[in-house]
Amino acid sequence: MTIAGLKRELPLCAVNDSMEIAAFILFGDVEITVASAKALLERVPDFDLILTPEAKSIPLAYEMSRQCGKRYIVARKGTKVYMAHPISVEVRSITTDHTQRLYLGEDDVKRMREKRVLIVDDVISTGESLNAVQRLVEESGGAIAASCAILAEGDAAARNDIVYLEKLPLFFKNRNS
Repeated sequence: MTIAGLKRELPLCAVNDSMEIAAFILFGDVEITVASAKALLERVPDFDLILTPEAKSIPLAYEMSRQCGKRYIVARKGTKVYMAHPISVEVRSITTDHTQRLYLGEDDVKRMREKRVLIVDDVISTGESLNAVQRLVEESGGAIAASCAILAEGDAAARNDIVYLEKLPLFFKNRNS
């Protein structure tokens, strides 16, 4: 497929017995990270800072931050010793086989308070990760400026509340074969 003007081959990976997803791995692909960050920044409304879950979207959040000069925050999958008085939300993603939690320390919560927060992800599919990050923004007293991703997968492509570059279809296996 073509993403931000660049062609990529995406391998199919089984999620369950009846469905496969095209695996989009941002890690290590500097060219597509830089191009996607630029394209998304051209489409999103004004914001004060970026928030991303601790996942494959970190390079994208970093590059968007580098290009626009605004801070980015990572919602961590576990607490760290430097995170005073963390807040957390539960999340279950299509690509993870168990429930997880995302955490923000008190310093990041204060940074988001009364700020316009841009939520950044690599792929939005079921929206579960997005919902969790949105809850963190709300609990921090921030306002969601927009939610964006490089790809919108499946039903997410029909949503009008996210900014994305390309649609990514789901692939259903024929049960009769």
